[in-house]
Amino acid sequence: MKIGILTSGGDCPGLNAVIRGSVLKGIKAYDHTFVGFRDGWRGVVAGDAIQLPRETVRGISKQGGTILGTSRTNPFDGPCGGADNIRATLNTLGVDALIAIGGEGTLTAAKRLSQEGLKIVGIPKTVDNDLAATDYTFGFDTAVEIATEAIDRLRTTGESHHRCMVAEVMGRHAGWIALHAGMASGAHAILIPEQRVDADQIAAWVQQAQDRGRAPLVVVAEGFIEHGHTAAHSERGLDTFGRPRLGGIADKIALEIESRTGIETRTTVLGHIQRGGVPSAFDRVLATRLGMAAVEAIAHGQWGTMVSLKGTAIESVHFDEALGRLKTVPQERWDEAKFLFG
Repeated sequence: MKIGILTSGGDCPGLNAVIRGSVLKGIKAYDHTFVGFRDGWRGVVAGDAIQLPRETVRGISKQGGTILGTSRTNPFDGPCGGADNIRATLNTLGVDALIAIGGEGTLTAAKRLSQEGLKIVGIPKTVDNDLAATDYTFGFDTAVEIATEAIDRLRTTGESHHRCMVAEVMGRHAGWIALHAGMASGAHAILIPEQRVDADQIAAWVQQAQDRGRAPLVVVAEGFIEHGHTAAHSERGLDTFGRPRLGGIADKIALEIESRTGIETRTTVLGHIQRGGVPSAFDRVLATRLGMAAVEAIAHGQWGTMVSLKGTAIESVHFDEALGRLKTVPQERWDEAKFLFG
């Protein structure tokens, strides 16, 4: 069987480990051959593929990014898009099945194509850790480590100048990165999309830390919605899947902190640095296991499914279980963290 692999959407550490795990398991266990589609769904639509023999994936698990490239192409757009055109392209290339590695947008497209008869297995990928039906997604652990190290550095400069430091992290509409990095770095306030907090409460937490002689540290998720507002802060339009590009909430929070407390406040938006660099050991192992599990799902004809982590086991779940709702931070995790604020 010839299997095509694509990495689509935002890049993240661990993608290359998935590719390696899939290729090695497929070749050794089933004598499959593999091709990689360049730049996600764009490569599938255009038929732009490269061969993936074993030597191509040698030593790539520790590399960040993706050797295949990625994009946010919608496979249903353009004259060559849509299930019928893609099916014809795959037939021309002799590709029997696809492994689609991506987040919500990528896997939603995979689900739709699967419903129209294409043989697809999905692998969840997002630093945001917001996909349902899996306990963790690879890339998340690395992103938290990067954010924590950066926030630790912000703390030292904040203490030197007696300033309040506000660090904005990724996560879209889920607060997992902010919660974990904030708890790990000892933040005095953690602001996440799941919890509406007003400016007065934020200022109170900051003031409490200042009164104890500390340099206040606030970690805010890019999708945080302040109490009284209806949507996350967004000034950069929409992406190709029609979702708002988030970012900039840290500057707004900093102005409100200064106006209420008089404490000099600085902001840092970590942004794409959280996606870069080498994956953590946890992410390398998880990504490799998911890649191998996807090959097993193909061997058993489990089309329209996604491999996922449940506890320490890898399972296959239908796309319907994984998509259509975000895995957000539950109330009990927020209540637990609140004891650390102020």
